Amino acid sequence: MQSASEQWFDEAYYQRFYFDKKTSVIDTEHAARLGSFVCSYLSYLRVPMARVLDIGCGIGLWRDVVKSHFPGATYHGVEFSEYLCGRFGWQQGSVVDFHSDAPYDLVICQGVLPYLSPPDLKQALKNLGQLCCGGLYVEAVSREDYEREVIDEELTDSRLFRHRAALYRRGLSDHFRELGGGVWLSHACEVPLFELECPQG
Repeated sequence: MQSASEQWFDEAYYQRFYFDKKTSVIDTEHAARLGSFVCSYLSYLRVPMARVLDIGCGIGLWRDVVKSHFPGATYHGVEFSEYLCGRFGWQQGSVVDFHSDAPYDLVICQGVLPYLSPPDLKQALKNLGQLCCGGLYVEAVSREDYEREVIDEELTDSRLFRHRAALYRRGLSDHFRELGGGVWLSHACEVPLFELECPQG
């Protein structure tokens, strides 16, 4: 099977999953709460923060959160959807092959990876390792989430791949250390961590 088509991510898609309050999967309050957790944790760890990449940035819910926590950092939004790039001015690109001349101190990748086929997912996880030299936030539903019935399938895009959580962890662990809560730390980031601050594995 192929990864998601660019044609999926049109105005109707974002109306359903972002703008319609009855069917939206995230709102500004949720984004602010989540972003505060991620940014505060990385700030606590003293991860240097000058450049932030939001890959698959959608309507840009992370932008104001990042700016409030890291006012000196630049925010760069990259989006696969031609419609959103035209509407919000993001750079068009994909997590599979987006390239940067220098890595970012924080990379946000929320709700993107489950749209990728297994070969593209493998490449995307490798690419995240190249794009990030600090903190990484990843949100991706896994097959286990469906099996445990912890997501609302009526509000979840039925076209998502149901990859095992181990597949994500295996690909990310080559470049990152898992901190919990969807937060990962690049092996290139030399900040001290207590053993109990990281999940066992």
